[in-house]
Amino acid sequence: MKILIVGASGTIGKAITKELQSDHEIICAGRNGSDVSVDITSIDSIKTMYEKVGKLDAVVNAAGRAQFSSLVELTPELNEIGIESKLKGQINLVLLGLNYMNDNGSFTLTTGIMMDDPIRQGASAAMANGGVKAFVKSAALEMPRGIRINSVSPNAVQESWDRLKDYFQGFEAVPASRVARAFKKSVYGAQTGKNYEVY
Repeated sequence: MKILIVGASGTIGKAITKELQSDHEIICAGRNGSDVSVDITSIDSIKTMYEKVGKLDAVVNAAGRAQFSSLVELTPELNEIGIESKLKGQINLVLLGLNYMNDNGSFTLTTGIMMDDPIRQGASAAMANGGVKAFVKSAALEMPRGIRINSVSPNAVQESWDRLKDYFQGFEAVPASRVARAFKKSVYGAQTGKNYEVY
């Protein structure tokens, strides 16, 4: 299989790459290059990436920014960060990638625990996560040529816990390797429209 991993240089992206690389041709994409550069907030950048990589059997996305702010400090401009990146960026990876996806291929996007288990300062991120989940569930009904679409909803990961623990009081972080296996399940599996929860 020829698999594109967007956000491959991040903590979860690295774990996904490690999980899949022994069996497949992996193309790593991200803002800082790797095999190919992409900014998922830019339609032109996504188009250019797909033109460079060509036909694919799977697209896995582990990229997407969201704003952490208290509700009273969350401005429309700050909220746009999650809308442009985590929500629209991931959806555009699918919309612009359909013609590059081989028959029976798959897209796997990223949501997150905050949409199901809210935290303070997480309203914007939860909004973006929930939007992605709803898109995946609905888009699965209309995906052409046997193409599947799923999402993975990770908890905070152990490898980032020192940076995130103040936001996730009382949560039990999970290893990035466990999150990566959920992405593998999506790529290898037969289900579509599913949100794999790694809580």
